[in-house]
Amino acid sequence: MSTIEIDSDGTVTGSDGLEQQIDAGMVADIRKFERSLAGYLAGEIEEDVFKVFRLANGIYGQRQGGHNQMVRIKAPYGAITPTQLDALADISEKYSRTWGHLTTRQNVQFHFVDLEQVPDLLWDLAKVGLTTREACSDTVRNVMGCHLAGACPHEVLDIQPWAEATFWHFLRNPISQRLPRKFKINFSGCSTDCGQAMFNDVGVIAVSRTIPEGEDGAGGVESGFRVFIAGGLGANPHPALALEPFTRREDLLPTIEACVRVFEQTGNRDNKLRARMKWVVGELGFEEVQRRVFASRKFLLASSSWPGGLPTEVVELGDAPAGKGGEIEGAVTPVGQGQPVFLRGLSPELRWNEANVVRGVSNGTVSALAWSRLGDVTAEQFRGIAAISREFGAEVRITNRQNFILRGLPESQLIELYPRLLAIGMAEPGAELSRDVVACPGADTCNLAVTQSRGLASAIGEALEEAGLAEVEGVRTNISGCTNSCGQHHIADIGFFGAERRAHGRSAPGYQMLLGGYVGQEQIEFAKTALRVPAKAAPEATVRVVRRYSEERELGEQFQQWLERSGGAKGVAVWLKDLDVFPTPEENEDFYVDFGETGPYEKELGESECAV
Repeated sequence: MSTIEIDSDGTVTGSDGLEQQIDAGMVADIRKFERSLAGYLAGEIEEDVFKVFRLANGIYGQRQGGHNQMVRIKAPYGAITPTQLDALADISEKYSRTWGHLTTRQNVQFHFVDLEQVPDLLWDLAKVGLTTREACSDTVRNVMGCHLAGACPHEVLDIQPWAEATFWHFLRNPISQRLPRKFKINFSGCSTDCGQAMFNDVGVIAVSRTIPEGEDGAGGVESGFRVFIAGGLGANPHPALALEPFTRREDLLPTIEACVRVFEQTGNRDNKLRARMKWVVGELGFEEVQRRVFASRKFLLASSSWPGGLPTEVVELGDAPAGKGGEIEGAVTPVGQGQPVFLRGLSPELRWNEANVVRGVSNGTVSALAWSRLGDVTAEQFRGIAAISREFGAEVRITNRQNFILRGLPESQLIELYPRLLAIGMAEPGAELSRDVVACPGADTCNLAVTQSRGLASAIGEALEEAGLAEVEGVRTNISGCTNSCGQHHIADIGFFGAERRAHGRSAPGYQMLLGGYVGQEQIEFAKTALRVPAKAAPEATVRVVRRYSEERELGEQFQQWLERSGGAKGVAVWLKDLDVFPTPEENEDFYVDFGETGPYEKELGESECAV
């Protein structure tokens, strides 16, 4: 039970004597969690029943068992305020390991939280407007959005208010409480697709069209959306498919709800391994799913209970693109996967300025990335980013590559910003550079992982640093501890997923290496299989690929283009084949011990509570 005193109506009195009102929905959620937890601890609620409830409230069990929990906090489109960052710092110290983890879906996670402390943690979150509700389980998950939305020189529409509206529309919505499986929604403001809409159950990309003859305003230009459905990663990746060429702004939210309704009605409830939107399309066919979505949308729009028009958030905040209303000052920074970054500066500060700063918004402001190694953020770093946000007047977003980005900065502030980031260890030039390795939590805490993906990510980073290759631009490396692709290995230039290997009568940690994944321009290319390697050989494999790309690429050539010239994934695999060798345990016992472990490798799988 909570040790925090909260009035029955959710009023909190702070140390300063000021009263604060917590959102009523959050109060109800936490009160119910307190009652359910008390019933579970007293043996009145069975484990399976409590687990379903626990997951729906964003609380996962860890592989360590017992009362060790992972708490996932939703940050819609990665938005986070200074007050919330300070609260996350406090939470990391009070309940976790003095640090939190930024995820590829713009959430924040804390590990090793004692189950009995969860209510107090939830109250601390609620006081700053954060929730874990539906961050897990068979629900509509955190609504993602491009981290540059509202600050991007290329965007067609600012998707922030649309993601905000979608988030609140589905939170606690009865339609989405017990879906056949999780449902993921993602927004991008232009075809560059920095938000990565193309592998989600619903992906939304802002587009414009010339209004055709016969419609009001014929010949003019109208901004709206292209909605894609049935994308997904996991063991069976599937590209998202365009639902229709153009969706009008006022039709977007009912279109998304129609997709959720069709999934709720037709998703496979008997086999969770085949219970995502991509499997619905596989079973029914795209045209039938399309027909059902349009029929459901028509019903919603005709319903007397549907409000119609634009969502309140869009009306109040507006969705005009960042580049509208003035001339662009200076050069426009290219964005998106594979775009070249030219590092000409000799000093770390100049290289950071060239790699981590996005320019080209019409109001003259810039955005600057704060690099987070492996997505881990200490209490000091949470507080440091909060202080910078307040003092510099910068907005903060969590990126899908597990970093922070500070937006709305005048160019003149960069000279002051760099030393502030340097002081908290977040000033490395990392954006779109090879050192920016992404990894899922792996076997450190996840029941499904078979390898220590975080350990490999750290080893790859160190190997690139030692080889002088950590700042090669345009190379993304992503790592998952199993086939489920929480580390999004399928869409990386260099991807790895963990797998058990057998060698000389022993189990050993290994990885499947993939090459050539890409998302952008309303397209997705899943990485192709190259070869299997022992875990301890994966850093060398990465170094070899990055080195050859760095040495052989032509001016402005992207990784995909170089890979094609080099014979594709299989062609590259030929000159990596010597790495797929296990020495005997007597020759090198280290090959039979995973990263960060001290004893022999054993494949350990627990009961699944989460999978992509």
